[in-house]
Amino acid sequence: MRYPFWRIGVFIAAAVWPLLWLYQAWADVLGPDPGKVLVDRQGLGTLILLLITLSMTPLQKLTGWAGWVAVRRQLGLWCFAYVVLHLSGYLAFILGFDWSQLGVELRKRPYIIVGALGFLCLLALAVTSNRYSQRRLGARWKKLHRLAYVILGLGLLHMLWIVRADLKEWAIYASIGALLLVLRLPPVARRIPRLITKKTPSARKA
Repeated sequence: MRYPFWRIGVFIAAAVWPLLWLYQAWADVLGPDPGKVLVDRQGLGTLILLLITLSMTPLQKLTGWAGWVAVRRQLGLWCFAYVVLHLSGYLAFILGFDWSQLGVELRKRPYIIVGALGFLCLLALAVTSNRYSQRRLGARWKKLHRLAYVILGLGLLHMLWIVRADLKEWAIYASIGALLLVLRLPPVARRIPRLITKKTPSARKA
C-alpha cells in the first residue's frame, strides 16, 4: 500500500470529529438541544468532506503528488459515513423514530427531499467505489461517479434552504464548490499541468 502513514493520518482526521461531537454531547456542552447540534454538524461535515474529496484531483494536478488521489476513495467513503450519521441523527433526535411524522416533515420542509436525493446518490457511489464495480462498469464507472458534482449541488441547496437567514458561511462553501467545478471544465483542466511544468523566470535563469 502506497503512502500508508498519509492514509492512516487521513483516517484518523476523519474519524476523530464524530467521536469528539459525541463526547461533547455526553459532556453536555452542546447547548439545550444537543441532538439538533449533532445533526447539523454531521450534515456540515458531510459537505466539507465532499469538497475536500473533490479537491484531490485538482491538487494532484497542481502539485504532481499522487498522494492526494490515493486517499480520494477513502474520503468519499467517509462522506457516506458522515451522511449516514446525519440521517440517523435526524431520525433519532428530530423525529424520535416517529415514522408518522415523516410525511408531515416532508411537506413542511422540502429540503429533506433534496437531502434524501443526495443520500441516495452517495449510496450509489459508495456501493460502486470498489475495484470490482470499476471493472464491471468500465467507462460507465467514471460517468456514474460524476454524480459527486450533482451531490455537491444537492448538498449546497439543502444547506441553503436551512440557513436562509445567514448566507455568509454558505457562500464560502458555494464559492469553493464553484471553483472546483470550474477546475473540472476541460479547457481549464487541460491548462493546470501546463501551469505546473512551466518554468518560472528564476528557474530559466538557473
